[in-house]
Amino acid sequence: MPKQGRRPEPAISPDVTGAELDRSVRQQLRTLSKENADGVAQHLVMVAALLEAEDLDGALAHAETAVRRAGRVPAAREALGFVAYRMGDFARALTEFRTVRRLSGSSHLLPLMVDCERGLGRPARALELLGSPEARHLGQEDQVELLIVGSGIRRDMGQPQAAVLALQGQVDKVATKPWAARVWYAYADALLDVGRRDDARAWFAKAAVADQDGETDAIERVEELDGVQLAEVELTDEPGHDDGQGRRES
Repeated sequence: MPKQGRRPEPAISPDVTGAELDRSVRQQLRTLSKENADGVAQHLVMVAALLEAEDLDGALAHAETAVRRAGRVPAAREALGFVAYRMGDFARALTEFRTVRRLSGSSHLLPLMVDCERGLGRPARALELLGSPEARHLGQEDQVELLIVGSGIRRDMGQPQAAVLALQGQVDKVATKPWAARVWYAYADALLDVGRRDDARAWFAKAAVADQDGETDAIERVEELDGVQLAEVELTDEPGHDDGQGRRES
């Protein structure tokens, strides 16, 4: 079978220079020639921009190009793994995250690796990773992320009370932390699973207030519990037909 020709690289936006990257990532690219480093940097910036725009196919094209150019640079492998993770391709994401750990010696992607094992339907393996020595040496934010993932695994395994207990000790400790909304949201979800609807609503509401960056759909969950339904309506030029955002409460 003839070899497949080199695929053309996806276009770089005119305003992207590569200088937008964090300094630590730029340092990783110093092992490459200047021309290649500049090109990889631009592709990595494009990955971040397209992920932000929810253009996952576009982000994948740039991430694959970055890996073809710089397969031994951890940041390139991490970008590809993160795109695969966002696309629900957990097997590919896990492979890339393992490569990042091997190349960099860092376990900072362990929470995502645990979630990939969960997504692949391997809860026992996910729990094994949760209890690994590497997990105990993670920073506070990553440790909390592991607790959130661990709570989800317990729910997957039909252990809803254990899912609540996994987070119960953290909900008061994280009040001033940037990750409070994520913890409170996960805790509310676990409470809902054990039938504590009023408590769940209260924690979803707290998460909605704390979620300044819109990381969760806590507001929608509160509305859902309150019985508020949002219906899409067709936009029209006639006055009084919509709220200007294409939806209305019913």
